[in-house]
Amino acid sequence: MNLLQIADRVIELVGDRAEAQVTVDGTEHNLTRFANSFIHQNVGERGLEVTLKLAVNDRVASATSTRSDETGLVSLVEETIHAARLRPTDKDWPGLAAAAEPAAPARFEPATTAATPDTRAAQVAAFIAAGDGLLGAGYFDTQGGVTAFANSAGQRLVAETSRATLDGIHQTGTSAGSAHATSADLGDINGERLGMDAAAKARDAAATRDLDPGAYEVILSPECVATMMFFFGAYGWNAKAHLEGQSFVELGAQQFDPAVTIEDDYADPLAVGLPFDADGTPKRKVSMVDAGVSSSLAHDRRTAKQAATSSTGHAVPGGDAFGAFPSNLHFRSGPDPVPDMIAAVERGLFITTFNYCRILDPRTQVVTGLTRNGTFLIERGEISGAVSNLRFTQSFVEALSPGRILGIGDDARMADTEVGPGIASAPSVRLASWNFTGGSQG
Repeated sequence: MNLLQIADRVIELVGDRAEAQVTVDGTEHNLTRFANSFIHQNVGERGLEVTLKLAVNDRVASATSTRSDETGLVSLVEETIHAARLRPTDKDWPGLAAAAEPAAPARFEPATTAATPDTRAAQVAAFIAAGDGLLGAGYFDTQGGVTAFANSAGQRLVAETSRATLDGIHQTGTSAGSAHATSADLGDINGERLGMDAAAKARDAAATRDLDPGAYEVILSPECVATMMFFFGAYGWNAKAHLEGQSFVELGAQQFDPAVTIEDDYADPLAVGLPFDADGTPKRKVSMVDAGVSSSLAHDRRTAKQAATSSTGHAVPGGDAFGAFPSNLHFRSGPDPVPDMIAAVERGLFITTFNYCRILDPRTQVVTGLTRNGTFLIERGEISGAVSNLRFTQSFVEALSPGRILGIGDDARMADTEVGPGIASAPSVRLASWNFTGGSQG
C-alpha cells in the first residue's frame, strides 16, 4: 500500500462521522557527525507517521501514529473521533481545504536520498582536509521522502522532497569559524570550499581584542540575515500574531528600506520543502515585503477565516496554537559584491553568525543575542582584526528601515538560522547601524 492509499484508507474509515484530513509522512534521514576532525557517528532512520485531524460538529482533535496496518489505522481513527467528541466546540474551525493542485512540484533530487555513508564521508573528509591541521566539527545529513495528504472534501496530494546540509566549524586553540550549505541537490554541497571558508574565519579570529559597546555600521552574513527573517516570520508575518495585536506589521506601510524585497516561494530554485501545507492548501508565492512595503501576512485556514481572506498555504503542524509560518523565505539579492561593501566601510564590524537570539518585544522586533564564530573590525575599508564576541540589543525592523540599508550583497544562498536549516535564503547586507550593548558576559 503506498502512502496516498494509506491516507485514502483513513478517510474511508472515518466515513461520514467527521470532517477529516490526514497526512502520511514517509521519510528517510541519514546523518554523519564529526568532531576533533574524526567521524564519530553515522546513523540512519526510516520512518512513517500518520497524522489525523478531524472535527465532529466543530469539536476538533488530532493524533499521530507510526502504525499503518489496518488495526493501527482503525485504532487511530476511533480514538481520535472519541477524543473529538469530548472537546469543546471550536468556533474558529475553518473546515477543510477544497481540492486544488500546487502551481509547481517541489524540488526533488533522487541522488540526495540515495546518498551513502561513503558519499557523506567523502565530503566531510574534504571539509576537514581544507582546515590543514585545524580541528573540524559538525554534521552532514541527507533527508528525503514522500508526503501524502487527503481529506474528506476531496483533496488528494502527494509530493517527494529532498534536502542535504553540511554545517561545520574549524577551530584553533582560541577561535572558531563556521560554514554552511543547504540544498535539495547533494551535488550543490562542496565540502572543500566550505572547509576553506570556515578555516579562514577561524584563523582570522584567533587573536581578538575587546571593543567598547555602541552603535556600529555592520555587514551581516547570510546566516545573520536568515535568522532575522525567522523572527520576522514567527512574530511578525504570522497572521495570528497580527490578529492578536502582537505583530510589527503595518500592511501597506513603508516599514523597510526600498531596497528590501522578501518573498515566500517554495518553488524558488534555492528552496527545499513541500508544495502544500499542513491543511492541504497548495502553497503560493507571497511577497511579504515589496520594495520596502509590508504587503502580506502568512495565513492558514484558521486565520484566513478570522480575517475574511484566503489561506496563503502556511499552516504548520500544531499551528492552531502558534499560527501560520512562512518557511520558504527569500531575501532577494542586490548588486553588491561583499568585498566592495567592506571597502566602503570607514569603521564598522563584519558579523558572521548570531547566537542565542531571544525576542524581547514582538511589536517592535527588539531582539537580544550574541555574535559568534568570528566578529571582525573593519577600518578604512579593510578587515583589520577580530574582536571578542559582543552582545546586541536591536530592533530588527529598525535596522532595515528606510535609509538604513547601505548595500545588499550578490551572494544570496540558503543559510542556517537559530532554529535550523532550510527556512530561508539571504544575501549579506550592509547596515548603517547596529546597537551593541556589551560583551559576551553581559
